Amino acid sequence: MDQPGFTASLVAGGVAGVSVDLILFPLDTIKTRLQSPQGFNKAGGFRGIYAGVPSTAIGSFPNAAAFFITYEYVKWFLHSDSSSYLMPVKHMLAASAGEVVACLIRVPSEVVKQRAQVSASSGTFRIFSTILYQEGIQGLYRGYKSTVLREIPFSLVQFPLWESLKALWSWRQDHVVDSWQSAVCGAFAGGFAAAVTTPLDVAKTRIMLAKAGSSTATGNVLSALHGVWRMQGLSGCNLMVTGLVWCMRISL
Repeated sequence: MDQPGFTASLVAGGVAGVSVDLILFPLDTIKTRLQSPQGFNKAGGFRGIYAGVPSTAIGSFPNAAAFFITYEYVKWFLHSDSSSYLMPVKHMLAASAGEVVACLIRVPSEVVKQRAQVSASSGTFRIFSTILYQEGIQGLYRGYKSTVLREIPFSLVQFPLWESLKALWSWRQDHVVDSWQSAVCGAFAGGFAAAVTTPLDVAKTRIMLAKAGSSTATGNVLSALHGVWRMQGLSGCNLMVTGLVWCMRISL
């Protein structure tokens, strides 16, 4: 297996990440507001659905690039025969490593973005400054553990399933899958992974949006999930909405 190109992984991953995040930003805003503790309407409803987009515009390229560079290099480092039964394990390890690295960039951007999405009247820079003033650098990384806890299971399901579906389709038609076929495989894998990990995504959102000093702000995922269950029951997980968002994200 050839060593992957650094520049190719950097550019391709970065451009793909920026394109998807910006195109689907309104859906992401709706998802965040549905998951917020104050409820959809009080969080802004359908108003100001591009609130927080500067944070995404700044963070998307380095975040996606970091993930795909790490993902490709770990796959290369753990090279094995393409027919090996260890291939899914390799993809799982590569995806997990990619998420841990990418979250170092993603979490600060996500914290600022989500707070802007539920406070459309406050500018992105003002929210960023307030977090630094009140909580310091730690405030920008609030929810790092919950984000990693959500992203790793997501990737453990998504990427091996995506790679396996592409390999199966290629074998059935006796040639490498086309771009649209890869997108179909990715849409199914991403949608399924989103459905499985949605409760963790809700917990991550609640932790990032919690007031400083509150019990939820401590980052305890189980405590956050218990609070959602106590207040809203199963509907608080917004399973269908998040599944749709991530299905569309990976298909693009």
